[in-house]
Amino acid sequence: MSRIAYVNGQYVRHAQAAVHVEDRGYQFADAVYEVWGVIDGELTDFEGHLKRLARSLKELQIRKPLSDAALTAILQRIVAVNRIRYGLIYLQISRGVARRDHVFPPDSVPPSIVITARSANANAAESRAQRGIAVITRPDQRWARRDIKTVSLLPNALAKQAARAEGAAECWMIDRDGMITEGAAANAWIITADGVLVTRAADHDILNGITRRIIFELAEKQGLATEERPFSRDEALRAREAFITSATSFLTPVVRIDSQPVGNGHPGSFSLMLRERYVATAKDRSKAPAMRQPVWLVARRSKHLQN
Repeated sequence: MSRIAYVNGQYVRHAQAAVHVEDRGYQFADAVYEVWGVIDGELTDFEGHLKRLARSLKELQIRKPLSDAALTAILQRIVAVNRIRYGLIYLQISRGVARRDHVFPPDSVPPSIVITARSANANAAESRAQRGIAVITRPDQRWARRDIKTVSLLPNALAKQAARAEGAAECWMIDRDGMITEGAAANAWIITADGVLVTRAADHDILNGITRRIIFELAEKQGLATEERPFSRDEALRAREAFITSATSFLTPVVRIDSQPVGNGHPGSFSLMLRERYVATAKDRSKAPAMRQPVWLVARRSKHLQN
């Protein structure tokens, strides 16, 4: 079955999906995005991502192209027609298509919206979590408003590539004070030797991940002490456990930092427990009622998209 994308009001085959050459997202990175994880056909943490999308748009003064109800229906259909059981949904909204100029175009220019879907291997993801991942560290070279989920991700891409070159899965970035901010595509966490869960406070230095927020809730229910504060690479190496969180990795243990082991060099019990809790409660956190419809039913209603 061909993958289906949504581009500015039309459902099109993924291979033919395109935006205009003067789309400001392409020319200026003048755009925001969101990523939803999908578990058993359900968009996880739906409302949290929707609210963060609205905040990002407001911070960049990009108007919402659709109502929440309309966007929910489109996201539902994209999951359905692509028959995504486990994977991700990517949404991007730019300021729109206009003559290339640094200043914003008139308000009459409509924003551009693109939505794509991709399946993933649930067993492979779980196996990776059970093994744990390695991370490297690099200086943080990103702009000063990392709390806005923009598509300006070149420093992140360079950090990820550096990690790949060294056989690692993620890069933790370090600020001028020697403290870890977050990963190239995930929030960074440690569990101290005293059993305290630590991650950096959500200010302009990091993206306030939706999964990050859920982990705090789950930790509280499990009676784990938590702190929002910076931590250094050395403190991370002395920690009992470390892990990353994101919409697509959920919670994945970190077992090595710059080739040095964290704890005993294996995923820790707290990390694995929190991951299990996160996945187990994912459906309860889906706030898109239309997603409760069987995938085959919505796909049948939209079968003309695949002809």
